[in-house]
Amino acid sequence: MTALLAYTRVSTDGQTIEAQRHAIAQVYKVSEDGWFSDEATSGTTKAIERTGFSKLFSYARKGDTVVVAAIDRLGRNTIDVLETVEALKTKGVSVKSMREGFDLSEPTGKLMLTLLAGVAELERENIRARQMAGINKAKADGRKLGAPKLHDDAAIAAWRKETGSSIEVTAKQFGVSTATVKRACRAQHANV
Repeated sequence: MTALLAYTRVSTDGQTIEAQRHAIAQVYKVSEDGWFSDEATSGTTKAIERTGFSKLFSYARKGDTVVVAAIDRLGRNTIDVLETVEALKTKGVSVKSMREGFDLSEPTGKLMLTLLAGVAELERENIRARQMAGINKAKADGRKLGAPKLHDDAAIAAWRKETGSSIEVTAKQFGVSTATVKRACRAQHANV
């Protein structure tokens, strides 16, 4: 037996899910145990990491339908919405969005899903382009990239040379990996 499930979400304490719940209840007969919600949950939290949505995802079975007041209630951005819809689709669960007026199990809904996938890919490319621009700018400004070193290459190489210790013993002494010791020794040898 398939179920009709509803999901509502608001981002801040000052908001309420009641308007979404009312809008859904006007059109769909959702049983009392078919309602799932997240209140005061930031849109930056991925859907699957939200308590209410996680419960819905665990509860939903093949053939069920999830109704939302608007597709943006499912995710923080196009990528998150697409991943969320795809995860539900993999379980055999369809999604209906009232504001956008589509059912992802019908041809028009599948077209919308394809468009969402295209927009998500464009969004990923834009994120990558901005990231690369930031990296290139940082390099041009002479800033070091990556996490700061937690060890001193010169100290590691000097201690190993002074004690005549093996790479393994040196790694234990400094609490680093053998690869770190090798890199430190190479870096210091190159600086000599």
